[in-house]
Amino acid sequence: MEMSVIRRLLPDWGTTYGPAGEGPFPSVMLLHGSEGGMSGWAHRTAAILAANGFLCYPHSYSKGGNAWNAGHIEDVEILRTAEALAALRKLAPGNGKVAVYGVSRGAEHALLLASLMAQDEMDGLPDAIACLAAPDVICGAFDARSYRDIGDPGWQAWDPSRRAWTWNGSSDDLLPTTPIEIERYPGPLFLSVGLEDRTWSPDMTRRLEERRKTADLPCEAHYYDGEGHVPGSEGENKHHGLLASFLQRTLHT
Repeated sequence: MEMSVIRRLLPDWGTTYGPAGEGPFPSVMLLHGSEGGMSGWAHRTAAILAANGFLCYPHSYSKGGNAWNAGHIEDVEILRTAEALAALRKLAPGNGKVAVYGVSRGAEHALLLASLMAQDEMDGLPDAIACLAAPDVICGAFDARSYRDIGDPGWQAWDPSRRAWTWNGSSDDLLPTTPIEIERYPGPLFLSVGLEDRTWSPDMTRRLEERRKTADLPCEAHYYDGEGHVPGSEGENKHHGLLASFLQRTLHT
């Protein structure tokens, strides 16, 4: 039996999942959330999108951790993500167009990547950005080793002095609570959120949508009734259908 989805190596970066055959296929970089790069969730989503015609690379950017521990999101150099994006764009059998899709902290990462590349007028901007459960401001560092439920003896308050992101070696302009300047990115943007999300308020997505509309920039937004931060089966099916349609429209040549 021939497999319909196969893996291909992205040299120096990791593995991709894509349709069998020579292509060309539109490409998608996936950015995980605080579950970490080794949890497998981004790889699962990559395989789902690959089954629908996309060449997908789940980019692991969390530091440390392993299959049992998420690691941490602290002082992550976003410029390195831009380098991975450029490598994916050149990978055969891609068609030269690449979207970035992020979930939760990965959505924050995707928005920052697009806005910072646009700010510095870098070549190779993402051809589209897609987000599920995105914050509209920069958030602080996350360390899985200290993440506990309130009341747990190991619980620690959030330390705003710890920075999640750097750009070209500096975090001075990426302080927690700073609004993400998504108005800098001129390309198509897909936003989505569950209306029962208790991690990132749906109002964050509403504010991002409003800012894009005010700037007269392309934005497609979806709000899922009854869904939380992680959609259930029905909600995920709906979300993936809308996401795949958006990617098809924006990435096919």
